[in-house]
Amino acid sequence: MKSSRFGPARFVEPLRRRNVRMAAVMMMVVIVMVVGCSALFHHMMALEGREYSWATAVYWTLVTMSTLGYGDVVFESDAGRVFSSVVLVTGAAFILVLLPFVFIQFVFRPWLNSREAARAPRRVGDWAEEHIVLTGLDAVTDSIIELAEYEGAPYVLIVPDLAEALRLREDGYQVMLGDLDDPQTYRRARAEKASLVVTTQPDTTNANVAFTVREIAPEVPMVATANASASVPVLQLAGCTEVVQLGDALGRALARRVVGVDSRAHVIGEFGDLRIAEANVSGTIMAGRTLAETDLDARAGVNVIGVREKGTFAVATPHVRLTSRMVLLLVGTDEQIAGYDGGSADGAVLDRPVLVIGGGRVGRAAAAALEEAGLRPVIVEKRAERILSGRAYVEGDAAVLEVLERAGLDKAAAALVTTHEDDVNVYLTLYLRRLRPDLQVVARATRERNVSTLHRAGADAVLSYASIGAAAIWNTLGWRPRLVIAEGVDVFRTPMPRALRGRSLREVQIAKRTGCQVVALNRNGQFELPDHDAALPSDAELLVIGDEAAEQRFVERYAGRR
Repeated sequence: MKSSRFGPARFVEPLRRRNVRMAAVMMMVVIVMVVGCSALFHHMMALEGREYSWATAVYWTLVTMSTLGYGDVVFESDAGRVFSSVVLVTGAAFILVLLPFVFIQFVFRPWLNSREAARAPRRVGDWAEEHIVLTGLDAVTDSIIELAEYEGAPYVLIVPDLAEALRLREDGYQVMLGDLDDPQTYRRARAEKASLVVTTQPDTTNANVAFTVREIAPEVPMVATANASASVPVLQLAGCTEVVQLGDALGRALARRVVGVDSRAHVIGEFGDLRIAEANVSGTIMAGRTLAETDLDARAGVNVIGVREKGTFAVATPHVRLTSRMVLLLVGTDEQIAGYDGGSADGAVLDRPVLVIGGGRVGRAAAAALEEAGLRPVIVEKRAERILSGRAYVEGDAAVLEVLERAGLDKAAAALVTTHEDDVNVYLTLYLRRLRPDLQVVARATRERNVSTLHRAGADAVLSYASIGAAAIWNTLGWRPRLVIAEGVDVFRTPMPRALRGRSLREVQIAKRTGCQVVALNRNGQFELPDHDAALPSDAELLVIGDEAAEQRFVERYAGRR
């Protein structure tokens, strides 16, 4: 058992370590000075023919050193006054300067630090049950916290550094101070009662965390992130129930957004038997028409739930006029999606390359997904050690026009910008858009604040580690899974609000009032397309699409009246 960190012992603990020697040395120096000066006082007074007790000698030394100078015991000779001056200067240096420094450095500051440490909780309360335990704050866990707060799910964030814990606590996070490799940390976090434990540290740290958690909570679901594919089985052996390779997940998600090679529907997600797909308007007869004029729901049975153009999402309304730069968001069964491809799309896949700029984990995963879809990726990579055999590479800097021309920019159907530096991605997106205004550009963002910048630079779609990783981890809970359509645009599930029960979608006009669109209804695990004229059942869930602002309006208007 570890000794308690609470109580009087914690205030003197620093003095029992390296600081106690320095404090003891300083005190000994002061004592020696007082004794030495008192002895010299006796000698100097004897030279003047006077005699005082040792108590008076110590009294005179302390009064002189502290600069009080009462004047009741003084020297009459010049030698005595010189001696008094030396004692005065020496005492001022030690008693008035060094002793306060010793006190502040070795007594007051450790005590103050102990009080600061007490402000950072080292355990959670009894409220922690069915909560989420997170190890450290990064872009992914920050997004998970946002989802948890939105869904009303409790969480605790474990931080090993005191200063960071205090800062995060002041910022409003539910923080607990503790070492990630200490079993007591997870006991205090009540990990055995958690609904999920999430660790997003480096692979080696994740393995240690998994072993440590399994010692405390052998049955609790646990999700870890992995940078290397070789780490996946190791983390599973360590006790992780789910391992998410963020680089692979992001690369494949970026690849699924490539629609410039044809006009067919490309499935990007699914809920039960329903598929969410994207389809390019270019290459179809729909360009220039309104959605009502296309009559897609009657001809193919699919519902158009939204459109994207130049990075901007809008819900689908009958009066939306389609342009060749738009991408349709469709929902339907496999048969309905196939019906769309057969009746509205040109099934031929254009034999044009897809540029993948960046040959790291994300770029390689995107290229692999494109190859699986029958497309022809060409990776542009300037670091020779990243160029692997068995795949089309062009070595060089993508900011150089000659390199892009060798990669086939003039014939490319799309470009994926996958480097890990947002500044580089913004630059390359802007460069590609200037060189090829008609090119579909899908970009990766590392920081959420750069998403809008990438859209302004010309990206048709933007995805990030944070959104893809948070959604993948959140969906393992099985509460209300989410699908990331694009950065800031999600498909989410919600219980039927009380204000909508028994009313039809045509009557309530959700899209007009909130900017969200109802995608489907979920009845006992069966997803079905909504009938806009039928009354909404009270026992069903809604599947809704919208951007962040629209989702917030939906929550404010309806979620409080479930």
